[in-house]
Amino acid sequence: MKLQHHYQSLGEAFSQSSLPEHVRNPTVVLWNQQLADTLGIKANNHEASQFFSGNALITGSKPVAMAYSGHQFGQFNPHLGDGRAHLLGELRTAEGLIKELQLKGSGRTPFSRNGDGKCGIKPAVREYIMSEAMHALGVPTTRCLAVVSTGEDIQRQTTTPGAVVTRVADSHLRVGTFEYFAARGMHDEIKVLADIAVARHYPEINDKDDTKYLQLISHVIDKQIHLITEWMRVGFIHGVMNTDNTLLSGDTIDYGPCAMMGVYDPNTVFSSIDHQGRYAFGNQPWIAQWNMARFAESLLPVIVDGGEDAIALVTPLIESYQDKYQQAFSLMMAKKIGFSENSQEASQLCNELLEIMFKKHLDYTETFTQLKNSLQPKDGTSPVLHPSLMEWQIKWQETLNKKQLNHQAVTLMAENNPLAIPRNHLIEQVLTATEANSAHPAASEMLKVVQNPYTLTENTHKYQVTDKDADLNYQTYCGT
Repeated sequence: MKLQHHYQSLGEAFSQSSLPEHVRNPTVVLWNQQLADTLGIKANNHEASQFFSGNALITGSKPVAMAYSGHQFGQFNPHLGDGRAHLLGELRTAEGLIKELQLKGSGRTPFSRNGDGKCGIKPAVREYIMSEAMHALGVPTTRCLAVVSTGEDIQRQTTTPGAVVTRVADSHLRVGTFEYFAARGMHDEIKVLADIAVARHYPEINDKDDTKYLQLISHVIDKQIHLITEWMRVGFIHGVMNTDNTLLSGDTIDYGPCAMMGVYDPNTVFSSIDHQGRYAFGNQPWIAQWNMARFAESLLPVIVDGGEDAIALVTPLIESYQDKYQQAFSLMMAKKIGFSENSQEASQLCNELLEIMFKKHLDYTETFTQLKNSLQPKDGTSPVLHPSLMEWQIKWQETLNKKQLNHQAVTLMAENNPLAIPRNHLIEQVLTATEANSAHPAASEMLKVVQNPYTLTENTHKYQVTDKDADLNYQTYCGT
């Protein structure tokens, strides 16, 4: 295992050299063997505890803290950067893909300000479970290689064991990274970042084309539309959609105050810091558009002459977002009820279903699972649906019959509707157990199910338990 350090080589304007802090007694809590195999990483338990706590450096690693800015809840903060994370470097997989390794919770950096740079074991395990669940659900995401406990306690709301997470990403280039240089008038650096993004994530763009930066904006918008559509499909609520948490790769990053929606309600908010509901479930598509506008603004200086002509070229790309998203969302919802293509009939059925679910406080995941099961009754019986769905179900099945789509519908619904998600109250049970005893098997047991969310196993039912009351006053926290 040997790392390259391309980002570090860009210079001090982009990142600051920073070593992870030595920890007292590192112990591997969670290890992602499947991801390790993909990355070509071979390490025994002791080596993993040393390398992925930051106590030892992997060959070739030159750790840095990345510089970036960001709009946080709509307010621009020019001075952010990695305050508790160290980018170790990049490695190339056997398939030729570049992956970056980053430690999170590994101590203070030049960007820490007043923070201690540490991470508690509960947010560390949450990130591991949630990112692996999202990966299995088919949602673009960063992943976790390891969670290592540090053997030291840290102070948050209470005293809690410390831990370090190893995050794996295609890159850590954020909208906020571009904003950092745009705010400082550093246009050459913007070009450097944009060229890296094109080479790393969008090689289909001709690097010699004069419109490559416009094409980059368009491609990033398309990736965001796909990402948000997938969030909406599985009921994921990010909780902190700041521009510094928006990756150009189109992957999900930062599983701090995230949660899963139980009862369907577009206004659902669980983040303790989202007092106005800016990042509510139903607002996520439009916040993504807002973030894309901020990205486009940061690239204006390198498009044409950076003046009115650049604005005229960029504006249609941002304005196209809404129609593109609506098409993607409508097709996604159509598939959730068994139609391979969107149509007026499918769209009307989806709208009526969501309205019923909202008014009757029906569970988002459970409802689609029951509808799918109603198409394939066992032993001559059908699952019991909520009475409010009966009239809708008749209309839905008549439409499927008319189009001769019944068999296809079962397959489509099985592919697009998970049987199990990492439900909030179950995640909290796992985190509480792990905080009390890092060797507790609760996390591993939950992972076995959420890493196979479309497959019915003997343990699936344990993680399908819905608890409407558990979400009533539920709150999630950043963990910083």
